[in-house]
Amino acid sequence: MQDLFAEDNANFEIAPGAWLLKGYAAAQASDLLVLIEQIAEQSPFRQHMTPGGHRMSSAQTGCGAASWVSDRRGYRYDRLDPETGQPWPAMPQACAELACTAAQAAGYPDFIPDVCLLNQYTTGSRMGLHQDKDEQDFSAPIVSVSLGAEMTFLFGGPLRNDKPSRWKLEHGDVVVWGGPSRLNFHGVAPLGKRASHPLTGAVRYNLTFRQAL
Repeated sequence: MQDLFAEDNANFEIAPGAWLLKGYAAAQASDLLVLIEQIAEQSPFRQHMTPGGHRMSSAQTGCGAASWVSDRRGYRYDRLDPETGQPWPAMPQACAELACTAAQAAGYPDFIPDVCLLNQYTTGSRMGLHQDKDEQDFSAPIVSVSLGAEMTFLFGGPLRNDKPSRWKLEHGDVVVWGGPSRLNFHGVAPLGKRASHPLTGAVRYNLTFRQAL
């Protein structure tokens, strides 16, 4: 598959069962940014420590029945925010509905997210190739919404050394993957020095919806 940097709105199957929905969330993007601020007021963004003792370059928070956390004990979902000791913020209805309709558009009509992981990227932040495999059931897809500065999404295969394809993600783009691609390795290249958006400046937000528990 060739690398793609699309300029107009369209849907692209980037791998079997994996779709890039260009501009799918653009109409709701401003409202989503307000919701992110509200979530972060209750559970602030923080840079998790990996089990190996490295600080992640992106910052995370979450909402829903639980959220993904990482520390010396490993990767896992926790129903309580370890920094506040309180439950994570409830998932806003608008976010859940967006995730469900995007999943339906990609061929996954039964998706009901219970977790949303929020990532915040600043200049130079990245996410190395990894699999989403801390969920209890891999039959549900992953729904990923991009807001703010553009970033390059890397989508590989089931093996770490499979060469990933590269896809430009812009404000309002949504990626959905499941089925045969559910455990494919994926990540994002470092946020470029010139990357910016009028609503967020040199910051990119990513909302990743999962059926995790």
